[in-house]
Amino acid sequence: MSSKKTEFIVTDLISKIFQQKFWHNKLPTQRDLAAAYQVSRFTIQKALKRLEAIGLIESIQGDGIYIRERALGNPLISNSLTEVPYEDMESKLIYRKKVRPTAKLINIFNLAPDELVWEFRRLRIVRYEISQLETAWMPCRLFPELPREVIEDSVQNYALEKKYKISHFMTNYRPAVLSREAAEMMNSKKGTPAMDIVSRGLLKDGTIFIYSRIKAIHYECTYIIPFNKDVYQSRRKQTIAKTGNNTSHAIPS
Repeated sequence: MSSKKTEFIVTDLISKIFQQKFWHNKLPTQRDLAAAYQVSRFTIQKALKRLEAIGLIESIQGDGIYIRERALGNPLISNSLTEVPYEDMESKLIYRKKVRPTAKLINIFNLAPDELVWEFRRLRIVRYEISQLETAWMPCRLFPELPREVIEDSVQNYALEKKYKISHFMTNYRPAVLSREAAEMMNSKKGTPAMDIVSRGLLKDGTIFIYSRIKAIHYECTYIIPFNKDVYQSRRKQTIAKTGNNTSHAIPS
């Protein structure tokens, strides 16, 4: 079954969840869903895994598939990596070293000029195919040691083991193409369409513990964002004030 069919089922289920079409916030069984969409149970399982990765549903063994009510009012994000089981992913370290921070890194991490940061580059490999090239920086003040096995496993888990409390990630996405250097490291072609992903990881006290830049190919990202009426009306009023036009077709949504 094509990925387009799976994508349709995911989108349709999300729509029905937000329309409150399911009694007691419980989804039909896999068998019933397969019959309703006229697909195999395997395709349904793939779609449900997507919804679990987004954080919209949870499966309770012996009971069924339930909607996470608390998730409905929060932004939900799923990307190409969150949907892949950990056993199908690996990271390969290219290099790791301590460096003197640039002025930009000093500003990002709020460092003293004489402090050092870790800089590392790694490949993210999904099902034996290189999907991402990441260059990242972490302050030595927070992480005096940064073993190779940590970088090739999970930096986030390492931070949690160090008792740091992770709060948020601020991420920016821009379309890009692979440079010659990136293409060579990713076994791809120069000019291949990619996503440029820049991310900052924040602890609960506001400290930034990691800053990274990623070039990703074959990348997909799904957002489910609650409508913010106050923000919308504020933008609408600003547009009306500037244009003097209150017609709906003249004001962008």
